[in-house]
Amino acid sequence: MTFTTIDLWYSNTYIIILLKEGFPLHLKSIGLVSVISLVGALVFDFLHFPVPWMLGPLFTVLISQFFIKYELYWPVHFRNVGLIIVGVSIGQTFQFSVFAGMGWLIFFMLLLNVVLVIISVLMAFGVQKIGNVPLKTALTCTVPGGLGQIVLFAEEEKDIDLAVVTYFHVVRVISIVLLIPFVLSGHVVQADGGAGFSVNEIIPILLLLLASGATVWFGKKLKIPVPYFLTPILFIIVLSLFSVETPELPGYLLHIAQLLMGAYIGLLLKPNMIKLGKRVLLLGVGSALLLMIATFAQGLLLIYFLHYSLPTSFLSTAAGGLDQMSLLATAIGADVITVTVFQMFRLLFVFLFVLPLLKMACSFIDKRQLNRGIKLTLNEKGVPK
Repeated sequence: MTFTTIDLWYSNTYIIILLKEGFPLHLKSIGLVSVISLVGALVFDFLHFPVPWMLGPLFTVLISQFFIKYELYWPVHFRNVGLIIVGVSIGQTFQFSVFAGMGWLIFFMLLLNVVLVIISVLMAFGVQKIGNVPLKTALTCTVPGGLGQIVLFAEEEKDIDLAVVTYFHVVRVISIVLLIPFVLSGHVVQADGGAGFSVNEIIPILLLLLASGATVWFGKKLKIPVPYFLTPILFIIVLSLFSVETPELPGYLLHIAQLLMGAYIGLLLKPNMIKLGKRVLLLGVGSALLLMIATFAQGLLLIYFLHYSLPTSFLSTAAGGLDQMSLLATAIGADVITVTVFQMFRLLFVFLFVLPLLKMACSFIDKRQLNRGIKLTLNEKGVPK
């Protein structure tokens, strides 16, 4: 695959834009996805469904690719733009009061995540037994980590069925993003629609988004998780510490961000995944629903002990992505800072503890299978056990 690089210099900021050769061939597909997404958003908004600008595109794009023979394409860069917009919006609402009593909060978050990992391991044994799936694949399928984290881990490990792992986690993400807003529909608080449209604010907002996007480079260098989302948050927080005022993002920009992310998530589930087999397909959906029930129960504990609202509690414990749960929190009026802190803790917990433990478990399984293979070879040669 060949790339053409255009180097732009502005205020000592080096911006690299990669234009893939043949990109114009995708313009028709991108245009088609854009139309489908916009129609879905308008229909969901007309029907008064929750989070219409995210769920509408997600649902219509997801369904459309099973009926439209033309290949649908949505660049990951579009999703990244949406993440930057949401990150800036969350950074502008950040309050340091969320860290009050952090010691007790960390203990609570640690306990919730340990319990969730135990539940995931038990689910893995069920997937192995019912679906006749190798244990390494089953464990990787049910671990409550981010989609990108787990798929990358599965690619690096041997003897893990990448297609099955990808399907399980894609179904988990889509199920959570689609179902949670409907579960919480009776508790949705009308979120702030952002600032109104003003021509005078266009240039300041554009400069703010460009500056926030430029900081992503530093986030990547520092290996910050989900850099397109977290780096803009940190950037805006730093600006606020130095009393730098930033223009409030208008509501239509937040709608655009939801559409960009909804279309991307909708295309995660590919039609060829349906060929995995009925049992695996049902187990993927079933495990996603069981995980939702478990995290909902944990959310009820947050309501009882920490007195959070139901939307804040459920989104804080849900095993979805940090970016998706924070975006949903913004859309339905939950405490987005609390949700972001809880989801960030889970992401770090998975990265620092769960994945290393999973790697150790995979090594143990490999050694056990190797020993069994050696014993089987010796027995076939007539050597007693």
